[in-house]
Amino acid sequence: MTVDRRAVLAGGAALLAGLEWSETTSANPTAAQFPRGFLWGAATAGHQVEGNNTNSDTWFLEHLQPSAFKEPSGDACNSLELWRQDLDLAKTLGLNTYRFSIEWARIEPAPGEYSVAMLDHYRTMIEGCRERGLAPMVTFNHFTCPRWFSAQGGWLNATASDVFARYCERAARHLAAGIAVATTLNEPNLMRLLRSLGLPPALLNAQRAMLQAAATSSGTAKFVAANAANAEDIDSMMTGLLAAHRAGRGAIKSVRPELPVGMSLALVDDQAGGPDSLRDAKRSELYGEWLEVAKADDFLGVQNYERARWTNTGRLPPPPGATLNWSGAEIYAPSLAGAVRYAHAASGLPIIVTEHGVGTEDDSVRAALIPAALIELKKAMDEGIPVRGYMHWSLLDNFEWVFGYGPKFGLCSVDRTTFVRKPKPSAAVLARIARHNAV
Repeated sequence: MTVDRRAVLAGGAALLAGLEWSETTSANPTAAQFPRGFLWGAATAGHQVEGNNTNSDTWFLEHLQPSAFKEPSGDACNSLELWRQDLDLAKTLGLNTYRFSIEWARIEPAPGEYSVAMLDHYRTMIEGCRERGLAPMVTFNHFTCPRWFSAQGGWLNATASDVFARYCERAARHLAAGIAVATTLNEPNLMRLLRSLGLPPALLNAQRAMLQAAATSSGTAKFVAANAANAEDIDSMMTGLLAAHRAGRGAIKSVRPELPVGMSLALVDDQAGGPDSLRDAKRSELYGEWLEVAKADDFLGVQNYERARWTNTGRLPPPPGATLNWSGAEIYAPSLAGAVRYAHAASGLPIIVTEHGVGTEDDSVRAALIPAALIELKKAMDEGIPVRGYMHWSLLDNFEWVFGYGPKFGLCSVDRTTFVRKPKPSAAVLARIARHNAV
């Protein structure tokens, strides 16, 4: 089915205009005004929106028997073809930044074999951002890797950081000139964080069986993916990922030294829930090494979705009456500001919020969270925390890894058959804030 780009623009603009009809168009003198040049954006990730990423480790895992994935990604949002509509949506929302990832498995489908066609594709996307007044924020690795890389042990392989640096250097030579901000790795600390917060035993058992099937099918001793690894491998993975970030940063900088390069970390707003709290120990375990190595970066990307209250024995459940997200975790608007305060204090770096949002079927929850969280974020900025931008996760309802297409994080819905994008009311909320540069 062919979708008319003009229809998408017109439809999105009409919906936003209707939703904003009751909003004043004049500046609110009591509004929290953000600094001039603040980056307002929305984020996506290649595998989650592009579709048919057939050379990736994740595509392979999705199609195994057994598989821990609820369903395969398939066509996803068909953004490999419809990326122009995604950029048009971001522009329609009044955003000035678009965060997306390039797919390593598309660029290097076999070791040392690079696809100039795919590099050209991503360069055209970067140019498309610039044409629309969107700063391209590009992630070089958003979890997914080539299947051949993970079949060799992934981030456990002693050569992983060198292989990653080689890819980063080749991609940067083709793309770096047009990129506004670059991140090497997306949430490389996630597996340790999930291990700490706890995943259902049934899911962990299914993942173990899947990874064993992957190794057997590949004829290798170990198949390890960035967001699918057994508990006993996670700490060794961190060593490989830390080395990969340093090597990747150096490779990108070797091509364009002035390009701002950092990484994004998954950061819970950890709080003390009583005397002798585990909070500081948990912070050291989950973020300590990463915040130390990040000190050599140009900025730190913070990705926050919730808070954790730690007693001296463990994590407290959500308080009675709390609004919950799709997974049963508490939705707590000040958590973003709390995570940002800690990240800056620990690293000394400028902060970009590279992800923040909520998975929910009830878009009114998202519409309420966005301004509430941004008001708290501005308070942190008024205290002197240098926050340079806010990227909402996500522009689109997309493929949420092992959970498939169930969780809804998008500012825009996507019809799974026609791929038609439709802004939700929450999109108008963020659009109003971005246009006014104030909340």
